[in-house]
Amino acid sequence: MKQLFLTGVLSLFIVSCSKKEDSQTLSTDSTDISTPVPTNVSGKDLIEASDCMACHNAVERTIGPSYKEIAEKYSEKDIETLASKIIEGGSGVWGSVPMQPHSQISKDDAKKMVEYILSQKK
Repeated sequence: MKQLFLTGVLSLFIVSCSKKEDSQTLSTDSTDISTPVPTNVSGKDLIEASDCMACHNAVERTIGPSYKEIAEKYSEKDIETLASKIIEGGSGVWGSVPMQPHSQISKDDAKKMVEYILSQKK
């Protein structure tokens, strides 16, 4: 009888401990984790966080045209076209060096980047 009682208590202890461990286990499945996406990031911030500055400069031509040159050549009606150029890449407009595609950049972010570049027209 004593052995049956101890077996029951031990079983209860094991079950209660295992449930506690399960409830404290964190999921490592990435689909369960919500990653906040900033929505108010400026075009300037997006450019600075990318590799754009390796080939472009705000006021001087380097490998590619300066943002000021781009702003002087294009207007707000070209935002869609220029955003597509950022994403898909391009060549021939500013010389023989092609701009590499940046397919990881969303269309909305590319438009913010273009809007910032066009604001350099001053």
